[in-house]
Amino acid sequence: MRLETEQIVYRDGDATLTGFLVIDAERAGKRPGVLVVHGGAGVDDHARGRARRFAEAGFVAFACDMYGEGVTGNRERIMRHIGELRTSRGAIVRRVQAASEILFSRPEIDGRMAAVGYCFGGMIVLEYARSGSTVSAVVSVHGSLETSSPAKPSSIRARILVCHGALDPHVPMSQVTAFAEEMKNAGADYQLIVYGNAMHGFTHETATGQQPGVLYHAQTDARSSLGIEVFFDELFR
Repeated sequence: MRLETEQIVYRDGDATLTGFLVIDAERAGKRPGVLVVHGGAGVDDHARGRARRFAEAGFVAFACDMYGEGVTGNRERIMRHIGELRTSRGAIVRRVQAASEILFSRPEIDGRMAAVGYCFGGMIVLEYARSGSTVSAVVSVHGSLETSSPAKPSSIRARILVCHGALDPHVPMSQVTAFAEEMKNAGADYQLIVYGNAMHGFTHETATGQQPGVLYHAQTDARSSLGIEVFFDELFR
């Protein structure tokens, strides 16, 4: 295995975005792509690390940029962008599609793609699925499940996997049950896994309790990674 990485600058309208592509250059043949959608901090070590993991598993992985130039590292600008995206599904779709085009432009892609989002990114990929996107699947890992515009019957075409921490105070069980009801009413093909003893951000190794309710949990990180692997095996076999 020989991982090759590349920073790719691309655009969504007037916004200049910078993503991180990873591919196993020694792997022969075409393969599916995985779009990695970052958490609140932007395209950081966590997002790049998850992209590397998916490339090691045999996918073309692209950690996309939902913020654009001059936002990451500035909390005020980050919070403003998150707020803007939360209230505009159209803006989310356009930004995710801009990143998807980067993946689909790769000659190694076989035409199939899944999107995996962490924290803020989990909310993003679920909104993308609610939009009726033809992406093969989306995975939300400790992401927000609430929405201001629930999916309509038969509107969701992507398969969905949600990995949720049972002790997550930022996404309480009321959101979980409302999400399950929404998916039932939409007739979606979805899976929801709730992990005991896990809080918000359970895949972030640097989350050591400095932010209330956000804590790394190694066992749940491993279990959810395995859950995603099984989900992808069924999806792409």
